[in-house]
Amino acid sequence: MVNYIIRRVLLIPVLLVGVSFIIFGMLQFMSPSERVTLYLREVPRSEAQVNAVIHRYGLDQPIYVQYWNWLVGTVDPITGERVGGVLRGDFGWSRVAIQPVADTIAHRFPATAELAIWAFAPIILVGIWLGIQAAVHHNQLIDQIARVFSIIGYSFPTFVFGLLMLMLFYVKLGWFAPGRVTEWAATVISSPGFHTYTKMITFDALLNGRIDIFWDALKHLVLPIMTLSYLNWALLLRVTRSAMLESMRQDYITTARSKGIPEQWVIFKHALPNALIPVATVAGFMVITLLNGVVITENIFAFPGIGSQAAAAASQLDVVTVLGYALFSGAILIFANLLVDVLYAVIDPRVRLS
Repeated sequence: MVNYIIRRVLLIPVLLVGVSFIIFGMLQFMSPSERVTLYLREVPRSEAQVNAVIHRYGLDQPIYVQYWNWLVGTVDPITGERVGGVLRGDFGWSRVAIQPVADTIAHRFPATAELAIWAFAPIILVGIWLGIQAAVHHNQLIDQIARVFSIIGYSFPTFVFGLLMLMLFYVKLGWFAPGRVTEWAATVISSPGFHTYTKMITFDALLNGRIDIFWDALKHLVLPIMTLSYLNWALLLRVTRSAMLESMRQDYITTARSKGIPEQWVIFKHALPNALIPVATVAGFMVITLLNGVVITENIFAFPGIGSQAAAAASQLDVVTVLGYALFSGAILIFANLLVDVLYAVIDPRVRLS
C-alpha cells in the first residue's frame, strides 16, 4: 500500500505541470499586446509603451521561455526585482475584484470550503444509506420510493430547486435567509474584538466563544446544503444501489448467509465494502465539485464563495481571473484524485497488493 501511495504522489508534479501547460496554452490564442492589457492594472496608452512592456516581460520570447517566465516570474530590468510567476503566487490582476487573483482566491475559498465541509456529511452519509436501503429492500416499497426520489432529483435543474427552497423557506416562512451572515453578525465579525483564525465563520465563531454568530452562520448554510444534498443524493443513491445489488448477487454473500451469519453483518461486513469502490469514485468527485465552487448554488443564495466570483469574472470576460481559478481548480482535482486513490487502497485489498 505504501508503494502504491508513493507512486501516486510522484505523479503529482507531472500532472501539475501538464495542467499548468494546458492553461498557459490557452493564453497563446491571444496576441502579446492583448495579454499585456490583461495582466496590468493600468493599460499602456501608446503602442510604444505596449511594446516596451511586452519586451520587459518577455512576451516576445519563444513559447517555452514564456512558459518558464510565467511559472517562476521574470526579473524586472529596471528595478532588478523578480515579478510575476505562478509558483510565487502571482496569478495576475483581477479586474472584477480589483485586487490580485491570488488574494481573491484566498478571500473567497474559505466560504466555499466551509460550505463543502458542512455539506459533506449529509450528502455522503445519507446518500449511501438511502442506496443501501433501496438495495436491501429491492423491489419493495422503500426501493420504489427511493427510485422515484432519485429520478426526480437527478433530473431536477439546480437553479429551479434552489429557487423553490428560497421561495418557501425565505420568502414564505422567513426561516432561512440568503447570504453568509446577517448584518449584525457581519458587524461583530469585522470588529477588532472578533479574531479570525480560519476565515470560516462557523468555526471562528466557536473559537471566539460566540454561539450566537455560529447559529446565525449555520442557518445561512441550511438552504445551500439542502439544495446540494438533494441533488447529490439522487446520484449517490443510484450508484450505491446498483453497486450493492451487484455485490449482494455474488457467491460469497450466498456462502455467508448459508453459514447463518446475521443479515446486518452480511450487508455491512461483506456486501458494503465490496460495493464502495464506485461509490468512493462518485463521492470523491462530489467533494471536488464542492471545493471548486458550486456556481449556481452560490449565486442563487448570494453566498460569497469561489464559484460565484468565478461566474462574475466569466460574465465580465476577466480572462486572467478565470484562468487563475482554472489552475486552482486543477490543483484541487489532482490532490483530491490522490485521496480517492488512497481510499481505494484502504477499501480494496487488491489495490493494496498491487
